[in-house]
Amino acid sequence: MSAEKVRSEILDTGNPRIKSARIIIDARPEYIFSILSDPRRHLEFDGTSTITASISGPKELVLGSKFGMKMHLGMDYRILNTVVEYKKNELIAWRHFGRWRWRYELVELGDGRTQVTETFDGSYAPEAAQLWLNFRKAYPWTQLAVAKSLVRLKELAEKP
Repeated sequence: MSAEKVRSEILDTGNPRIKSARIIIDARPEYIFSILSDPRRHLEFDGTSTITASISGPKELVLGSKFGMKMHLGMDYRILNTVVEYKKNELIAWRHFGRWRWRYELVELGDGRTQVTETFDGSYAPEAAQLWLNFRKAYPWTQLAVAKSLVRLKELAEKP
């Protein structure tokens, strides 16, 4: 008997610049949030497979925190992110110089379960960044990355 493959649910946001998915995780929001708010752990659930290392930042992110990552997307580079939305155990979002955001929203469902929605929001990006996102075909790619990140986060948070 084979186990059913875990998938996240891709959401239709109605905006081509906003890609979102959600998943139910058998863990409390506080525990999931502790993973999301620790930049040293982002590599563990990164669905883009572009993060190669965490290089700077606090152990726990809060509003205004800055954190750096080593990245690889065709070439090696470094990126500095800033937390721009924050509500402990419920919401965290960060952005970098391109202004697009990665957002995680957590809703406690009871019985130790949490609904997590991840959103890539390119609507904040200025026109030059939009040109780059469109040239790289980033929107379809990030839709898949968001879905993968949530599956990885679920596996990580539900580890015995």
